Amino acid sequence: MDRRRLLTMLAAGTAATLLGTGEARADFPFDSGSSGIVPQLPGMPQTTPDFGPKTPIGTGTINALPGDGNHMALTIDDGASSETIGGFIDFARNTGARLTFFVTAYYPGWLDHRDALRPLVDSGQVQLGNHTWDHPDLTRLSGGAIADQLNRCKDFLWNQYGTDGTPYYRPPYGHHNGSVDAVAADCGYTVPTMWYGSLNDTNTVINDGMLLDAARQWFRAQAIVIGHANRPTVTHLYDQLSDIIRERNLQLVTLNDVLIPPR
Repeated sequence: MDRRRLLTMLAAGTAATLLGTGEARADFPFDSGSSGIVPQLPGMPQTTPDFGPKTPIGTGTINALPGDGNHMALTIDDGASSETIGGFIDFARNTGARLTFFVTAYYPGWLDHRDALRPLVDSGQVQLGNHTWDHPDLTRLSGGAIADQLNRCKDFLWNQYGTDGTPYYRPPYGHHNGSVDAVAADCGYTVPTMWYGSLNDTNTVINDGMLLDAARQWFRAQAIVIGHANRPTVTHLYDQLSDIIRERNLQLVTLNDVLIPPR
């Protein structure tokens, strides 16, 4: 689909298809537990669409959304490419897509795009989580160094975006263990957030076909899918990604849209 056609459809209200209802279903492993309450920003209008009842979760690792449904969480890591961060922001603004960024706060793109991104965060359309300060393997660090990585990112998120990302953190490279999780929990990050599928767009060069093949493989109901804001390949594939989402009748959601985190 070309961009002119996409924008014409959006103007006619077709963007709602990214938030539509459906009957797709999938079963994935998930840790459940005690209930909690997701706070709303005081004084902000409630703009979150109705995604149905939220599911309480407990502490512990998640790699998919619980239960049956047609939700999908597209989560974007890192931020080494300011251009790509900007591209995802445009994608969210132009289509209404709901995204979760796991921020590596060291990268300057998060400051470059703060003024554009902050309103989306305030409205709840975009959620931010903690992906550490500068992306080390946490399993190789001391407890104090792990806490420093998470707390520096936490302070950045709060100072720049008015949220600290708790309780969700994504360990760099997916590397974590009981010791890492215990330190993270002490910092307020009780839910290590992994993934079910990937766009395969890490730090290696990836072409359009490879990324779209990965999307076709992993864009599924109740999946948490990981992508990266590190290379610009994805920035000219948003139309095709939207087509896949629409064809499969998926709802893009943030974690906060569908989960009640532990107290």
